[in-house]
Amino acid sequence: MDVKEAIESRRAWRSLVPVSLERETIEELARCASLAASCYNKQPWKYDFAAGGEKLDEMRGALAKGNEWAQKASMIIAVHSKVEDDCLVAGREYFLFDTGMATAHLILRAVELGLVAHPIAGYDEERVKEILGLGEEETVITLVIVGKHADGIDSDLSSWQKEAEQERPERKALEEFVRIFD
Repeated sequence: MDVKEAIESRRAWRSLVPVSLERETIEELARCASLAASCYNKQPWKYDFAAGGEKLDEMRGALAKGNEWAQKASMIIAVHSKVEDDCLVAGREYFLFDTGMATAHLILRAVELGLVAHPIAGYDEERVKEILGLGEEETVITLVIVGKHADGIDSDLSSWQKEAEQERPERKALEEFVRIFD
């Protein structure tokens, strides 16, 4: 699978089935994230992989209403950073952008490995910090829900979630967000 195919294949699937994730796979995802570009090579990203046991169960308890589907995750990755790890250029903060790029690398590699890697915003950030022992200065940017895509649509999904599983939600037309100056 090439990068374009991984990009086109990536979907925010919610119908998941359990999958066994070996330590080597987790380290591969982290290694791919580590190769992302970052301002002055500061590499401000941090990842906590809850890949089983008590920590995964605790992380499931931090999910917000509407993300019940994520209870079937085989792994939850907490993506976090802090402004102190940033490079400041002309007063601009880059840590969120840099961490987002690294996370995109991780997600695309997961797709290439046949996994679902679905970033979400629906979680209790303070609870996540407590579970992972993170300081107040940390920003939990997203949780990435990892599993294997189910063959069918999970009956536990809401009606709009079931609809979104059937076909890729429509994307904006390029004219809505692109300007080209020739």
